[in-house]
Amino acid sequence: MHNPGQESARLWSDAQRMIPGGVNSPVRAFGGVGGQPPFIDHGSGCRVHSIDGKAYIDYVMSWGPLILGHAHPKVVEAVTEAATKGTSFGMPTPGENRLAELIQACFPSLDKVRLVNSGTEAAMSAIRLARGATGRDLILKFEGCYHGHFDGLLAAAGSGLATFAIPAAEGVPAAYTSKTIVIPFGDLAAVEQAFEEHGDDIAGLILEPIGGNMGVVPPREGFLASLRDITHRNGSLLIFDEVITGFRVGLGGAQELYGVTPDLTVLGKIIGGGLPCAAYGGTAAVMDCLAPLGGVYQAGTLSGNPLAVAAGTAMLEILRDAPPYEHLNTVAASLADGLREAATEAGVSVQQNRVGSMQTLFFTESPVTDYASAKTADTDMYGRFFHGMLDRGVHFAPSQFEACFVSTAHSAEAIAQTVEAARDVMKTLAQNGARIR
Repeated sequence: MHNPGQESARLWSDAQRMIPGGVNSPVRAFGGVGGQPPFIDHGSGCRVHSIDGKAYIDYVMSWGPLILGHAHPKVVEAVTEAATKGTSFGMPTPGENRLAELIQACFPSLDKVRLVNSGTEAAMSAIRLARGATGRDLILKFEGCYHGHFDGLLAAAGSGLATFAIPAAEGVPAAYTSKTIVIPFGDLAAVEQAFEEHGDDIAGLILEPIGGNMGVVPPREGFLASLRDITHRNGSLLIFDEVITGFRVGLGGAQELYGVTPDLTVLGKIIGGGLPCAAYGGTAAVMDCLAPLGGVYQAGTLSGNPLAVAAGTAMLEILRDAPPYEHLNTVAASLADGLREAATEAGVSVQQNRVGSMQTLFFTESPVTDYASAKTADTDMYGRFFHGMLDRGVHFAPSQFEACFVSTAHSAEAIAQTVEAARDVMKTLAQNGARIR
C-alpha cells in the first residue's frame, strides 16, 4: 500500500472523526483499492501535489473536467476577476447568457439550456422534464450507466432481461425505483422488449452514450442510432447523459462523434471549468415545459453562479478557438499503447478501452463490452497496480470501474514517465501471481 505521508495520515484521522468515512464523495476513500488517500495541497498542469510534498502525475483530473490541466492561467484569471464583483446574486447575470450561448453553439441539438449545479441535479431535472413533457411515468436506463445519486435512477437490474428496478442503495424506497426499467447496456433486444411491454408508459430512455462509470465502454456500432429510432417510434424522449463525454470526446460531445441527436442532453464537468456547474437542454418544445413557462418545476439559488460560469466560459472559449482534440487523442493513444505494451511484456492479462482522451485498463482476459463483462475484471489486481503506480508518482482512478483522463497539460515526458512506471509495476504483478497469458 502506498504511504501518503505523515500529514496526510493525520488529516485522514481527523477527517474520519468529522466526516462520514472521512470523505465528501465515497470513491475518494480508496474503498475500491485499499489504503488511504493523500491529501492534496495544490495542482499545476498535469500534476497534483500533496500536503506532504509528494507530486503525482494525475489521470483523474477531477474526474474529467480539467481538460486543460490544473490551474490553467486563463481559467484562474476569469474566476479571480469574477470574484471581485461578487460571488452570488440570485439574480440574472450576463455571464449566464454567454455560457449558454457557447454551449448551444457547440451542441446544435440544444435550442434552449438550463444551468444547474451538478450532473446529478441536471440528470434528475431532465428526467422530471421528460415525464412532464410526455405525460408518462416510466424511465428506461442501462445497467452500469450512472446518472447521479438521486433516488429514481439509483437502481440495479434484477435480471438480464428488461425488468423493473430494485434499489441499489439503502434509503431508497422501492416505490421510487419502481418507475425505472434497467436493462443490459448494448442489448437492443431487451430495449425492444421493454417498449413492446411498456412503450405507452415510457417517458424517456437515458444513457451515457459512452459508458464511463463501469469503466470506459463504447457503444456497439449502430446502437445509438437504433435507440434514436426506437424512442422516436414510441413517442419517448432520448436523453444523452454527456456529463463526462460532453466537450471531452469532441467539441460537440458523443452526439457529434456518433452522429446521433438526442431530445435532451445532460452536461457537466467541463462546462464548469473545475467549479460546480452543469446543464440540461434540448428542443424548445420540450424545454418550454419548464417553469416559469410551463408546469415542470426546477429551481436553484446558485444555478448560474457567476464564478462557475466565468470558469466554464473561459474553458469553452479555449476549446472553441483552439480545439485540442487531435492532440488529446494522440497523447491518450500514446498512454494506452504504452500501458498495453507494459502489460504484454510482463505477460499480464488486460483489456484496454479508449474513446478519445478517456480510457480504462481492465485487468481481465475478456473484451469489455458491457457491465457484466466489466465485472469480470480482477479488482484486487487493479488495486495492486494502483498502489504500485502511486508509489512511483502516478495517480490513476482509485477504482477499476472508472475512467482515466489526459489533458492538454500531459506532456510526452509525463506519458513516458507513466509508461516506465507501468513496466516496473506490471513486472512486479507478474512475479506475484497476476493472471498470465
